[in-house]
Amino acid sequence: TFPLMPKNCQRIVVLGAPRVGKTNILRRFLGEEYEEQYDPTTEDFYRKMFHIGGETYQIDLLDAASERDFPAKRRLSILTGNIFVLVFSLDDRDSLTEVREMLNEIKEAKSKLQKSNHLARFPAVVCANKADLDAQRVISTLEVMDILGEDAPFFEISAKTGAGLESTFAALAALGGLPNEISPSLHQIVPILTYQSMCIGKRGMRRGRHTRGLGAPCAAVDPLAQRPSFTSDLRLVLGSSTKHKKPEKCQIQ
Repeated sequence: TFPLMPKNCQRIVVLGAPRVGKTNILRRFLGEEYEEQYDPTTEDFYRKMFHIGGETYQIDLLDAASERDFPAKRRLSILTGNIFVLVFSLDDRDSLTEVREMLNEIKEAKSKLQKSNHLARFPAVVCANKADLDAQRVISTLEVMDILGEDAPFFEISAKTGAGLESTFAALAALGGLPNEISPSLHQIVPILTYQSMCIGKRGMRRGRHTRGLGAPCAAVDPLAQRPSFTSDLRLVLGSSTKHKKPEKCQIQ
């Protein structure tokens, strides 16, 4: 990877009950096609790097589904997350209840990290997936709004048809202070070697108005990206609570 300013690097943590469509939402964001067949998540970490307006951005995506039964690991994932995507299915009432519980869990974890007596606010979006399955729907929009309140923007989506995803991705960009061009429809996917050669070619150039807007927005998925070790994440959490400690390169704050 290439050195990035911390503000240009975000970790998105995806949470939700099994079989609600988290993996297919991630696939859509990565620029891949929807998969009909359900397979339990095995790969849980992805990295997508962007070149937009002469600047580089990095988004790490963590599907924390495999940590559902491991509270300590799950808590660490929450503490290292910058933005959260919470997913439930409109044909599964229990999955909505689980999202409500997750919102409270994130609030409490972030509040303790900030050593605050008040529940912390955090950037998150809630996705009500499977909006295309009208006949199987058991949860109304009003019910969702009543249960979630104003804790997070709420979008009814279909990972299968793509409905509602553009608004969801735009909200993620706004929450993370990222350009709207991170939305898959607004940039071109290029091979990782092409992306790397572009970044190497830009090294040494002075930043400023002459470097803005160079080239069309593009992105690449890093095929070798691996989730940082739990030891690294733990150090990151401990460091973020120390005001004098400065982040290195693209450490997530």
